[in-house]
Amino acid sequence: MPPDLRFANRVYRLAAVYGVAVLVPAYLIPLPDPHKLTQIGFVGLALVFQGLFWIIAGDPMRYQRLVPLTIFEKLCFGIPAVAFWARGQTDAITAAFGSIDLLLAAMFALVMVRLRRMPA
Repeated sequence: MPPDLRFANRVYRLAAVYGVAVLVPAYLIPLPDPHKLTQIGFVGLALVFQGLFWIIAGDPMRYQRLVPLTIFEKLCFGIPAVAFWARGQTDAITAAFGSIDLLLAAMFALVMVRLRRMPA
């Protein structure tokens, strides 16, 4: 496997495993009723993306057109989490998880660049 494909495979597998490990316990957090449905919906949708990451990892060249969508998925939580923390509206743990998502977004962007350099 060429180095760029191996890199893409590892980045997306790592993201999938990390995501499942972080998201599944969120189903066990007790929440007030008005927020429970929103939390469950967010976690469920995020878990769906972990499956998408796993699929992309299996054949990065075939699924490279999905990479921009995965970057956006990471930015959707990462940016607000860090911004809310900067304004004192959330805790440092949330900002840390947001920062990890921003790092993964950057790694996904690097995957996109590396895949586009490869011959078809």
